[in-house]
Amino acid sequence: MPAAAPTTTAPQHRFARTHPALLLLLTVFGPISMDLYLPALPALTADLGAATSVAQLTVTACLVGLAAGQLVAGPLSDRYGRRGVLLVGVVAYVVTSALCALSPTVELLIGARLVQGLAGGVGIVIAQAAGRDVYDGGALIRFYGRLTVVGGLAAIVGPLLGGQLDTVTDWRGLFVFLAAAGAVILVVALVAFPETLPVERRTAGGFAQTGRDFRLLLSDRTFVGAILHQGFMYAALFAYLSGATFVLQGVYGLSPQGYALAFGLNSAGFMACGFLAGRAAERWSVPGTLAVGTVLAGVGALGLLASGLTTTPLWVVVVSLLALASGVATTSPPATTLALVGYPRLAGTASSLLGMVRFGFGGVAAPLVGLAGAATILPLGLVTVVAVALAAAAVLALAAHARAAAPPVHVIDLDADPIHS
Repeated sequence: MPAAAPTTTAPQHRFARTHPALLLLLTVFGPISMDLYLPALPALTADLGAATSVAQLTVTACLVGLAAGQLVAGPLSDRYGRRGVLLVGVVAYVVTSALCALSPTVELLIGARLVQGLAGGVGIVIAQAAGRDVYDGGALIRFYGRLTVVGGLAAIVGPLLGGQLDTVTDWRGLFVFLAAAGAVILVVALVAFPETLPVERRTAGGFAQTGRDFRLLLSDRTFVGAILHQGFMYAALFAYLSGATFVLQGVYGLSPQGYALAFGLNSAGFMACGFLAGRAAERWSVPGTLAVGTVLAGVGALGLLASGLTTTPLWVVVVSLLALASGVATTSPPATTLALVGYPRLAGTASSLLGMVRFGFGGVAAPLVGLAGAATILPLGLVTVVAVALAAAAVLALAAHARAAAPPVHVIDLDADPIHS
């Protein structure tokens, strides 16, 4: 694996103190597109006269869009810079969120969700790539831990806010809210987001060079192992996101507000584990933290499978979902570090492949949990167990290379490290 080129441990421009918060904000509008309307998904299904599995394609379409959007935005940002690509993506997000609110049929909504996901993926890939532009060593690991925390915060705020908005508006109003949130992010990005990739560090060569960059990354066993692991882990996570609303509301009879509270509890675990994983990977072991998270997710998946095979109380399902989400969060900072640390000049392209695999695998897994209808947990248990088992296989394949690929841990001056500000 190529050695990481020297980079600074903090942004070296006049936005140094606000830059970390801006990068973290950019991760919000993609995940919140997934989470805000989940409490209203059963009502959306009934309103549009759609089957459960077809309605879940609105989740799948967004996931596929998030994957494809990152695959395009990453290489473009390596070539043209981060700022311009970001602004185009946010404008497209605002427009397509409004189109989702106006969709008269489930088929049109699925198409609009696909484009909304394409636009939402831009923020995710730019945040990861810009973080690699300006951080290295321990600061980089901590930054990716905080990206995971913010993703968990969006997952908490999304369903909780969606559950409350569901009491005063319908699912169309939720998409109007997403358009408004995107407009706020656009204003913030216009005013305060700096360019993090200088012209002299950008790639050149057009599509042919992009193809060579992809081949370089995919020839690296550590990189491939890391992104495959995350793909399977996120397949389990998005199966949970797609299926939990039907399980908790349809099987266990929770109200949209009750579902939002249960989902918020699980997302709090996601946040806490993402934060702790960043610390553990930095101070203890990158591959060790990856393994611990995989085992924790496996325990949660097995609990869901057991709940599908026999009758269990609600708390067993909630705890299993908590373990699954927390395990995925624990693996995210070390896996992201392993995937991106060796390619500072290709941070956008590497980040795009990581995001594409995460959300692409998630998009494939999400509709599978609805094939047997909304009255059973068994498909959710089966999908998550298989996905985590495949992620564990990727960890084993990666183990021989992970220690050599782990970045050196530097002593960081916390006063000069804005991620702690």
